[in-house]
Amino acid sequence: MKNNVKAFVLFIIMIGIFSCEEDEGLLPAISFKMDSNHLSRDTTLAGGSTILIGINAAKTEDKDVLKKFNISKSVNGAAPNSVYDKDLTGSEGDTFSYDFTTQLDTIHGQTNKYTFTVINRDGLTNHLSLTVTIQ
Repeated sequence: MKNNVKAFVLFIIMIGIFSCEEDEGLLPAISFKMDSNHLSRDTTLAGGSTILIGINAAKTEDKDVLKKFNISKSVNGAAPNSVYDKDLTGSEGDTFSYDFTTQLDTIHGQTNKYTFTVINRDGLTNHLSLTVTIQ
């Protein structure tokens, strides 16, 4: 009877070891839209200009879906403030695309750093940013 219990426990342990999925811990993917309509790198523009910045994001592991998307803005190196925040659900967890349109301030020499952040189910974060200087 003792041998049967030991064998059963060993069997349960073996099932646990071989049935665990390995999570690679890959960061979610995020990139700028690179067509001529979208801003995708640091630049200098006239004050009052309207800009369009687009991103594409995607999960990088089957079960680690995207959960959250955020855009923050930092002016002249100050602490960033969130300007857009979205919980991602349904098919957005697999792939997500967003176009952000904003009008620049008119203060000559001001720098605006926009940071785009995506977070997956495991809490892994990836981001990209660009800076617009006002002329």
